Amino acid sequence: MMIASFLLTGWILSWFGFEKLFIQSLKELFNKDITVASYYFIFFCIGAIGDFVLFFNGDYLHYLFN
Repeated sequence: MMIASFLLTGWILSWFGFEKLFIQSLKELFNKDITVASYYFIFFCIGAIGDFVLFFNGDYLHYLFN
């Protein structure tokens, strides 16, 4: 569930050009060229980590059904 919400957040932020700012900042900080696919993959990973945290805390079912 958090994966979808983080991907949606990334998509909404892209309306305002955040992906260009994010890609440029990573290029300047780490000297790595990334694409828009990497931008969405990072949001996917953050959401997946959030889902794992909810799952291992036992809050995942409570989060889904309440």
